[in-house]
Amino acid sequence: MNVIYMLWLRQLKRYARSRARIVGSLGQPLLFLVALGFGFGPVFQRAGQGNYIQFLAPGVIAMTILFTAIFSGIELIWDRQFGFLKETLVAPVPRVTIMIGRTLGGATVAVIQGLVVAIICGIAGFRLGGAAAIPGGVLFMVLVAVMFTALGTAVASVLEDFQGFQMVMNFLVMPIFFLSGALFPLVGLPPLMSAITRIDPLSYGVDGLRSALTGVSHFGVPTDLAVLTTLSVAMLLLGSYLFSKIQL
Repeated sequence: MNVIYMLWLRQLKRYARSRARIVGSLGQPLLFLVALGFGFGPVFQRAGQGNYIQFLAPGVIAMTILFTAIFSGIELIWDRQFGFLKETLVAPVPRVTIMIGRTLGGATVAVIQGLVVAIICGIAGFRLGGAAAIPGGVLFMVLVAVMFTALGTAVASVLEDFQGFQMVMNFLVMPIFFLSGALFPLVGLPPLMSAITRIDPLSYGVDGLRSALTGVSHFGVPTDLAVLTTLSVAMLLLGSYLFSKIQL
């Protein structure tokens, strides 16, 4: 437990020291929120779908968590290249403990980023469905953050350079985000597109967040929770296995 706490705390200290990272990571969510939220808002409303900011905000929050969580894996490559990982791995603790500590740290940072963006969404006009929306929203944020942080760690465990990691992540992240229903409703899609959105793990995170924060759901909260919990456990197991195979 001490090792998990130390690694978790180290991730938070890294985040707190990197002011440029904090500011930079807010740029893309703000762009989507302002450009799409206010740009497509009138079109969305004329189509009979209601307030686009209410629809878009959960997707933007999920996007923030996705990018922050999955790219936290690059810190593993950084630590490997500069020797810190070697010092950590020689400690007399199971590697799975180290992996869990890193994952919890990265997930915590991702949730903090998501909460910051949620506050910005509130300033932009987003309104919660009620006080009960907050614990439900945080629960879905945590599940999404753990799942994608573990995925980022799994990918970083088999790669040794920054360029390869960024290429793989960009190949994965953009389709995962754009096909998740974060920007458009999932109803009325062509059969092929509908099938793709159903195998996209972020679709259930966006839908769960949207259901918790606004009361609107496509798959249903039980389905969202079951899928996200199962995938989070699966990604943790996969990440732990691949992390245990790292050769220094």
